This record gives sequence, C-alpha cells and structure tokens, in this order.
Amino acid sequence: MGLFSRRKHPAANDAPTDRSARDATVAHLKDFIQTRVGVEAYVEPRTNSTPTTVMLVATDGEWTRRRVPDGEAAAQIAREMSIPIYDVQRTGYPQRVRDYNARQRIARKRSIS
Repeated sequence: MGLFSRRKHPAANDAPTDRSARDATVAHLKDFIQTRVGVEAYVEPRTNSTPTTVMLVATDGEWTRRRVPDGEAAAQIAREMSIPIYDVQRTGYPQRVRDYNARQRIARKRSIS
C-alpha cells in the first residue's frame, strides 16, 4: 500500500451500523439525558482518526461520548429528546467539562493516596 493510498482509515468508518449497536447507543444516550439535569449535545466531526461523535454534557459537567453515523443522526436524537445541540467546531466545549474533569482528577489522586 502506498503512502498516499486512497484507502480510508478503518477508525473513520467505526460508527455503529448494525441495528443492535445503534439501539444500544441510542439507549445509552437517552438514559444519560433522562437521568441528568440540563443536558446539552455537542457534535464532534469525523477526523482521520475518529468517527463522528456526539458528546452529551450535563449541568455539573459530567459527560458521555458515543459514535454516531453523522451529525444528522445526533441532531435527530437531540430533537427527539428536546435538548439543545451545538457544533463543537463553532462553540467549543463548555468550561464546566474542564472543571468536571479537574474535579475527577483530584478525586482519583485522593483515592490513591
């Protein structure tokens, strides 16, 4: 295979395609939305090394991320669940995600000590 091969990177086509995988992803996202307060969705575009993903962020900064076939699939889930959806390339990630991650790092360090 040449250096500039036209073959796509396997990770870029990793989105769940069979029915059971899609159902499991949707179930996880809906459960997160229903069990957290103030959830917003952030669509992350496909790159050479990662597929399109949707990141759900709660008011306290807790988050979850799952692969989706495309941005429209993420938008459809957000519409069904009546939550706002943003393009992460335009808005960036909310500060509360970084704050949440920092709190989690501190908690892990304390539990190790």
